[in-house]
Amino acid sequence: MTVEQLRKMHQARPFHPFEIHLADGRSLLVSHPECLAITPPGRTIGVGLDDGTIEIVDLLLVTSLKPRTNGRARSRK
Repeated sequence: MTVEQLRKMHQARPFHPFEIHLADGRSLLVSHPECLAITPPGRTIGVGLDDGTIEIVDLLLVTSLKPRTNGRARSRK
């Protein structure tokens, strides 16, 4: 995964929510462009979570990006 690929999804207009899939099997939802921050060098990202916290991730741990088709978060059981 490259920072350019991430920036392309992040800066798309109109914005479409997407998931960031990580090497440990987790995925993080980016529901709004303001929920993602990319450091200037592009090595580290911060993803704002629903509980008000921020997940800091090394871009080397990102395995893929997946657009959300309907833009809504999955229900968690």
